[in-house]
Formats: sequence, C-alpha cells, structure tokens
Amino acid sequence: MGIFEPFRAIGYTTTSVPFSVQRLGTEAFVTVSVGKAFQIYNCAKLTLVLVGLQLPKKIRALASYRDYTFAAYGTDIAVFKRSHQVAMWSAHNAKVNLLLLFGEHILSVDVEGNLYIWTFKGIDENHDPVGHIKLDENFTPSCIMHPDTYLNKVVIGSQEGSLQLWNISTKKKLYEFKGWKSSICSCVSSPALDVVAVGCADGKIHVHNIRFDEELVTFSHSTRGAVTALSFSTDGQPLLASGGSSGVISIWNLEKRRLQSVIKEAHDGSILSLHFFVNEPVLMSSSSDNSIKMWIFDTSDGDARLLRFRSGHSAPPQCIRFYANGRHILSAGQDRAFRLFSIIQDQQSRELSQRHITKRAKKLRVKEEEIKLKPVIAFDCAEIRERDWCNVVTCHMDTAQAYVWRLQNFVLGEHILKPRPENPTPVKACAISACGNFAILGTAVGWIERFNLQSGSSRGNYVDPSERSICAHDGEVVGIACDSTNTHMISAGYHGDIKVWDFKGRGVPSRWEVGSSVVRIVFNRLNGLLAVAADDLIIRLFDVVASRMVRKFEGHTDRVTDMCFSEDGKWLLSSSMDGSLRVWDVILARQIDALHVDVSVTALSLSPNMDILATSHVDQNGVYLWVNQSMFSGVSKVDSYASGKRVVSVKLPSVSSTKGSEAEDSDEPVGNSEQLKDASTLPSPVQQIPDLVTLSSYPKSQWQSLINLDIIKERNKPIEPPKKPEKAPFFLPSVPSLSGEIMFKPTGSTNEEAKGGEESSRIKAALAPSIFLQALQSSAEMKNFSEFTDFIKTLSPSSLDMELRILQIVGDEDEEEPEKLLPIELLLDYFIHETACRNNFDFVQAVIRVFLKIHGETIRRQSRLQDKASKLLDVQCNTWQRVDKMFQSARCMVTFLSNSQF
Repeated sequence: MGIFEPFRAIGYTTTSVPFSVQRLGTEAFVTVSVGKAFQIYNCAKLTLVLVGLQLPKKIRALASYRDYTFAAYGTDIAVFKRSHQVAMWSAHNAKVNLLLLFGEHILSVDVEGNLYIWTFKGIDENHDPVGHIKLDENFTPSCIMHPDTYLNKVVIGSQEGSLQLWNISTKKKLYEFKGWKSSICSCVSSPALDVVAVGCADGKIHVHNIRFDEELVTFSHSTRGAVTALSFSTDGQPLLASGGSSGVISIWNLEKRRLQSVIKEAHDGSILSLHFFVNEPVLMSSSSDNSIKMWIFDTSDGDARLLRFRSGHSAPPQCIRFYANGRHILSAGQDRAFRLFSIIQDQQSRELSQRHITKRAKKLRVKEEEIKLKPVIAFDCAEIRERDWCNVVTCHMDTAQAYVWRLQNFVLGEHILKPRPENPTPVKACAISACGNFAILGTAVGWIERFNLQSGSSRGNYVDPSERSICAHDGEVVGIACDSTNTHMISAGYHGDIKVWDFKGRGVPSRWEVGSSVVRIVFNRLNGLLAVAADDLIIRLFDVVASRMVRKFEGHTDRVTDMCFSEDGKWLLSSSMDGSLRVWDVILARQIDALHVDVSVTALSLSPNMDILATSHVDQNGVYLWVNQSMFSGVSKVDSYASGKRVVSVKLPSVSSTKGSEAEDSDEPVGNSEQLKDASTLPSPVQQIPDLVTLSSYPKSQWQSLINLDIIKERNKPIEPPKKPEKAPFFLPSVPSLSGEIMFKPTGSTNEEAKGGEESSRIKAALAPSIFLQALQSSAEMKNFSEFTDFIKTLSPSSLDMELRILQIVGDEDEEEPEKLLPIELLLDYFIHETACRNNFDFVQAVIRVFLKIHGETIRRQSRLQDKASKLLDVQCNTWQRVDKMFQSARCMVTFLSNSQF
C-alpha cells in the first residue's frame, strides 16, 4: 500500500453513449455514461444526484426505469437498483450495442443480430431472457425504436439501409421497408400515429408513414455528416430537432416543411442524443465533447437559447493547480478552455469566461473556436489579491502576449501583457510574486519582463550583460519563480543555465549550470529550494541562497512531465512519461514511494493541506484525485505506507469513490467485495452494504440506557417511600421495552387459577431454563442468532441487565461443572457471530460492554472462556479496521467541508 491511493475522478459529464431520460412524478432525470460508470442528473438544474459503481468495461448502451438502471458493457448487461447492482444478464456472445425499455421488458441487441428479451419483474430470481430473436444475416442493427400504439412491435434500422418491423411476442418479422440506400443512424417515433423519422448517414432525414410505407417529407442537412440523433417536440409546436456528426442542431418546421433555425456550434463534437421534454419547449442534447446542454425555445423569432448546461474538458488538460485552500482546482486544457473545478460540489465547477465569445463569433460570422484563446501552456495564481485585481496570469501556445484573469468574477481581465512589443515572440513562462502585485514573463528568445497586475504596465526587464543578445538568457526561458519576500527572482534557460536575479535591482548575483537541457523548474518559497528536471532524467535540488546543489534524485526512465513540492517542503513529487509517479523525501534524500499507472501523468498538484493529490493524464479529459493515506490513518511513520524502491502498479481513480483500484484486483464489479475472512466459523449473512456496519435503527437513548443503567437507578432512587394511591388506575399495566412497543402484563382469568398455578410456575422456573436461555440455545443450534437478537430487543434495559446477571457465577468454580459455563460460552459465540456479520452494531456493542462488566472476572479465571474472549477480540479488531479503512475517504471529504465556506 502506497502513500497515495485512488480516490475519484472529476470533470466528467458524459461520454459517447446516448443518454436515457425518464420522468418520476414532476421531475425528470437523465442517466449518462462516464466511461465505466454512469451518473444521474436532475434535469431541473442539472444537479448530480447519483453516481453508479465502476464496471469492468466501458458502457456501450443505457436504459432506465424508475430506480433501475440497465448498463450494457461488453457482452453483459448490469442491472442496478439505484447504486447497488442486483443482477447480471449474460446471454449475449457478442458486444451489446442497443438497449430499449419496452413496457416491463428490456430489449438488448448485439452486433451479430441477436435480440434478447428480458423482464425485470422478480429480477432477483430470474437471470435468463424470456425470448430470443435472430435477425437476418445481412442485417446489421444500428438503432431500435418502438412506434406508439403498436402492440408488441419494434422497428429496427440497419447499417445496410433497410428497416424492419418485428413482433417480439410472436418473434416474427412483419414487414421490411425498402430503405433509402444509406446506412440508418437514428430512428424516432413522432406524436402523430404511424409516423417516424429516420436519420441516415448521407445527412438526410426521412419522415415516413410506416403503416402505408409512404414518404411524407425529406430534409437534408447543409453540413456534411450523418444524422446521429432525432427528437419530435410534444408541446404543440410541429418541430423536429436533428443533430449530426458536425455538432450542429437543426430545427425543422413540419407544417411549413422547411428549416426553421439552426443552433450552430451547439457542441464541439458529434451529437449523441436529443430529447424534447414532454409538453415543454425545452430540448436536451449531449455530445462526445463531454457536455450536456438544455435549450429553450422562448424567443420571438423561434430560435433556441442556451438554458443550462454541464460540461468538462473536451480535450485533455495540460496544467492543473490547487486553489482556494485546496477546495478548487484550476485546469487548462487543449480544448482552449480555462476551468475551475470544485472537489466538494459539482455544481460549483465552471469555465472561466473569455468575454462574450458567442456574441462576438455571431457578429463576426466566424466559429467560436477561432475567437477563443489558444491552449494554455503555463499559468500562475496568487490568492492574496483575489478581491483587489486580476490574480491569475496565463501563457498560451504560440502567443506573444499573456492574459490576466479575475477569479472573483470568473472572467478574463481587462489587461493584456505584451513583453517587448517592438519584437514580439511567444511567451513561454510566467510567475506572480508572493505579494500579488507583479507578474514576470519569459519569452522564447530569452527576454524576461516584469508587469504590474493592477495597471498592466511594464515595470522593467531583466538583462544579463554577459549574454550575446540583450536578453536574460541565450535561448528559451523554461521557468520563472519568485521568493516569498521579493528579494530574488529565479529563471531557467533551455540550455541549462539557472540565474538568480535581484528582484528590485534586476542584477545577477549568482548563477550555475545544470549541464543538460532544462525541462521544468519548481520553487518552494518556504525552504528556498529549487527543483530542476533536465533531459538527462535527473532531478536536482538547488539551495538558492547558498547557490549550490544539495540533492540529486534518479529513477525516472523517460521525460519528466511535472513536479511539485508539498506545502511544508519535505516532499517532492514528480511524474514522467514512463507512467511513474514518485515521491521523494527531501530531508532523507531518498525515494519513499512510487506508483505506476497505465496512462502517463502530464500534470500534478498537491493540495496545501497535503491530503489530496490531483493528476491529469494523456488522452484523459478528467482530473484524477488521490488520497494521502498518512493523513487519515493515524500512523505517523511514512515507512509503513511507502514502498521505497518498489514501484506499485495501480489503476486510475474511478468516477465513483470506491475501493479496489489496484491492478492486482479482479475484474469483478466493485461492490461485490469479499466479506471479512477468518472472522468466525459461523456463517455470515449477505450484507446490504459491503464492508460497512448495519445499525439497529433504534434511538441512541434507548440502547445507551443499558450501559448507564447503574447511573439511572442511582439518579431515580426515591427520596421517600412511595405512597399507595387511593384508587387503582383504570388502564392496563404495561412493561417498557427497547423497541418502544407496548407490552401488556399477562393477567390470570380468575383468582383460583392464579393461586393454583403459582406453585407450579415456581417449580417450572426452578427446573426449566428461562426464555432468555431457551432462545439463546435454539439460535446457537441453528447457527442463526437473528431470532435471539429480536427477542432481546423487546426486553427493557432492566430486564436485559437482570437476565445477564442471573448467569453470573459467584465464587471460585471448578472446570468440572462445564454446564454452568455453557450460557456464557453461548453468549460469547453470539457476540462473535454478530460482530463478524456487522449487524445491529450499536446495540450489540452496548450489550458486549454490559456483559464484560458483569462476567469479566469469570472469563479471566476460566481458560476455556479466555479462548472465546480472545477470538472476540480478534473479530472486533478486524471489524473496526475494515470500517476505518472504508471511512478514510469519507473523512477526507469531511475535512474539505469543514474548511470550506459552503
């Protein structure tokens, strides 16, 4: 186990799988795929309400019905009830591409033309399909749809261009439409009977009457590409929305039979799904650009405007950095977006505005991508001046100027920083001083210039007289850093020269040569150490004040992509294209941990509290979070977590925060984890929530009174003798119980029966065991203590305490009378079983405390009881360790919430 363990991934909204929309009451919910997991959003504000478990493979199709979600991955279909997997359907031998909710059935179609019919009523007992249809050999299914009012019938489109009508009840093909000599990509039913819309790969939309096999109208997309999604409006307006592979959404007027409006650049990728909400002028769309958008038709000209959306990076992020005391992450991606992600609440994540991109693009009649700033290659921020002026500066690819951002308003700043405007060259490095007043920029030709962030004015440049050109470096400036007191400014040139500048005087008091081309530098303001990564794959640490090298770290086998110091300066983290992420101890001058992931890390950042590590990876659009185990385990020694020279292979964190991310783990779905081993020889029932405890659901005061019974009796002791009431109450006498249910005292029918049975009851009580012991013995024989637990829950605290004290052995007993010790042994077996099963955890722990308080001395004297007690101790320790392990991630999030202002 390493220092950092996978936690979860953020920044994922949807992937290239069509969504599934359903209405529950007055609210609508949309289920989307995020790779190997699914997410459910409430459509009212697109708030995230549920994240599904991680599956072994990527999801290929989705369907939803009330609390059930059906996810097809590979050749299997997983069935979830909310976030718990309840069934696995595995009848297909080929990859499943299509799922359709059909009444109380689910239809699944694979790439080889096999259609299976599943029922989800009685899903716990039935895992087999109720029907199977084999489609024609020269028919490759591409879409499936159920026409309204057509009983037991579905329409299936194919890549060959044909369309077929099937009856799934009789499993017969009823009709085959002639088709349009183009591959069918989408098909949807209209509010009008017998009418469907078919989208083809040639960009044409055919509105067809399937009853008479007649073409009603045909539309053609002006842009090239297939028609990938269709949806009819149901609010009374005769509208048809169509989306294509170009990311454009077209709105067609069916009455006028013409194009009504076009939503240009609705998405940056291919449109996956379109859905008009019932009786609402609202259209929802999703795309492969990692976004979901809702459009409303409420303008006078009938055009759509963006109502709300959720999105993430559509291309992998290149630079990331923690912000706002670790509550947010600034991320810059290859999609030209600069984003702020919240690791606490998904709704607070947003893209920073670049000042009316949509309006400017529409006015200039160009694409939004042409107006957006180029991808960010480096940035720096200073939280100290967030409320005063712009506090973020960014350098962009092949751009001869730097831009500033005001994070308080999440917008692009009013100033543009242009170093050396008479000879512009691309800006390659930037840094903001610790005071937040100055920004220092370095260019591709070695020019370094300082700017005032408040006014955007230049405050001088740094020139080294020893250089041939009048610049700071002879070549590209790789990195810039400032100390905490504005005394020194450090810069690194590509050719391996490191220079320490006087911040105010702009002189060069010291310099040194690395001996190899510099790739990246990182400076820690607390201890004054500078980490330099070079082309020779060696990381060197320099003391800026002493101007000498103090540490050298070797271990990476490929180019170093990023580095960062911990807040206290004791750790240095580095990543490489070899797929490794290494943690170096600066004080001990050695590697203390190393991880290897399948996808190389491109950028990393450690939170100021050192509890969360954020990473970005090659070809991954999200930001991945890792938990620092040493912050939550209570173990002070890092060596107990670190792997030292050994490199541990791990998988990337999943979207859902679940365990089992190591590469050695099996491919079984997360959630079916193994129960606690060697906890008890008695059988353990299946847990509803794996590895967690189940409480008794009783109020704390009811079971806690059992522990404090002595204090309660002492507090309630009467001051004077009770007085006999003048008249007996008319109500029936009752007995209190732990469960809160009223239990009436049994009364005899006549006085004679009571007198006659009094002596016989005494004899039975003396000879036969009590009900408490009978229930305990019968449960032990069946090896199922659930009935015994239900029984003792009905007892009042005083009655349960009395039953436990009756079993007490007074004096020194010999082991020659084992029958006296049998009830105590059975109780120990009961405690071992219930603790291992983790059922009624709070109630059982209270009973164990009272039991040990009464019988502790007896257990100490008897060797046969000591073995049982030792076993109970082991089970207790294993259970608490397992629970503590599962709650480490939860405590991590509690730490964030306690530090946040939300």
